[in-house]
Amino acid sequence: MKRENVHAGACGFDLSDQRLVRPFSYVGGKWIAGDDGASFDVTDPADGRVLGAMAALSAGQSGAAVDAAQSAFDDWSGLLPQDRSAILRRWFDQIMAHREDLAHLMVREQGKPLSEALGEIEYAASFVEFYAEEAKRPNIEGVTSHLPDAEMELWREPVGVAALITPWNFPSAMLTRKAAAALAAGCTVVAHPSSETPFSATALAELGERAGLPAGVFNIVTGKARIVVEPWTTDVRVRALSFTGSTEIGRLLYRQCADTVKRLVMELGGHAPVIVFKGADLDTAVEETIKAKFATSGQDCLAANRIYVERPIYDEFCARFTAATKALSVGVGMDDPDIGPLMNESAVQKQEAQVADALEQGARLGCGGERHAAGRLFYEPTVLLDVPDAAAIMGEETFGPVAPITPFDTEGEVIARANATEYGLVAYLHSLDPRRIYRVSRALQFGMVAVNRTKVTGAPIPFGGAKQSGLGREGARLGMEEFTEIKYVCRDWA
Repeated sequence: MKRENVHAGACGFDLSDQRLVRPFSYVGGKWIAGDDGASFDVTDPADGRVLGAMAALSAGQSGAAVDAAQSAFDDWSGLLPQDRSAILRRWFDQIMAHREDLAHLMVREQGKPLSEALGEIEYAASFVEFYAEEAKRPNIEGVTSHLPDAEMELWREPVGVAALITPWNFPSAMLTRKAAAALAAGCTVVAHPSSETPFSATALAELGERAGLPAGVFNIVTGKARIVVEPWTTDVRVRALSFTGSTEIGRLLYRQCADTVKRLVMELGGHAPVIVFKGADLDTAVEETIKAKFATSGQDCLAANRIYVERPIYDEFCARFTAATKALSVGVGMDDPDIGPLMNESAVQKQEAQVADALEQGARLGCGGERHAAGRLFYEPTVLLDVPDAAAIMGEETFGPVAPITPFDTEGEVIARANATEYGLVAYLHSLDPRRIYRVSRALQFGMVAVNRTKVTGAPIPFGGAKQSGLGREGARLGMEEFTEIKYVCRDWA
């Protein structure tokens, strides 16, 4: 594996600690370039400027990362739990000490507003802190014996090498949520970050090295996903694969992993409904729905994608929501606006196509509906009113700052419409009637339900969806257990 000058190839970041800018993959404790110097450009979505060139590894180098992780597994899994905990705690401390630089780096390669980037770094760090504590509780359980003279125990043991595939919309938090859980369980990791936001991942690897993560325990493999990830899906040494991304790619990985019967954790697409009943606190409903729709410029699997409002309050809600949307600021992430650029041209084109389709289907334009003057990847915060269920935006994930609103008349009707999707990640509900809250929460076919609020995620909760929004859970103790196998021991002392 070829080692290069660790600062070459990335000059578009102005950080207090320039050593966080790592334009190479991190494999076996070494920073490596791609074979024959292969690389790809990473650009700033706000202006299209090239921030730097990142190493593009080959399939052979990807396999070498698995070699490194496999070689490190016995020593890492054999550490006392409190020793793994101490290393993770130091990693948490490093992330928090460098949170401003990490946030600035994220803004430049991902485009999100600065305050959101700072929030994500703290969110990312919280998973490392949480799993540093969970690492000390390996959870050996006794079982009441059904056999005479036998003692029974259940042990949780790490599955082995875990492959992690992370998206561009939360480039730091999705990596730590997966990696910290796997590492706490005693697994070693090979991780592939999105090629649109790889510098956030390599910066975390740099801080992990400073924290004392041993060589081979935490490996970052950059490059084209098709080249570096596909070998992992067929490698029998990779015992678990965790992926966050689209349902389409999730299905592909599911098929590719079938022959080696891997443990799979998948957080896939979302198509979140917001349901606002009459009698809800309208101020809260509008404020929270604005948050649910426009955080991360709408580029979030948790983003509100369909807004259903009971007819008696429909006009007032629409007027308030449209006014609040018009007041949102748009601009470059470092200026900390409400809305930043979208990630790429295809994302903007999707907004344009969905808006045009909805208007053709009879929807009304409340505001927005065009590219923004801030730049080619900026789209105006947009409200569509009276959107029919037949419109594409009511059936497809939007991943942008377009909010479709439609009225409903009865509880049963809106539950049926909300559930009429292959997705089932999160739903938002606004009501002050406790019986209705209970009924509707139970009836919604989603893995998470937020009632009269937007933020529900965090390290202590099991994040995940139903139906084709994923498999398994991330976060909480369940997130660590996804990277373990249960071993049953039946013992006779005679």
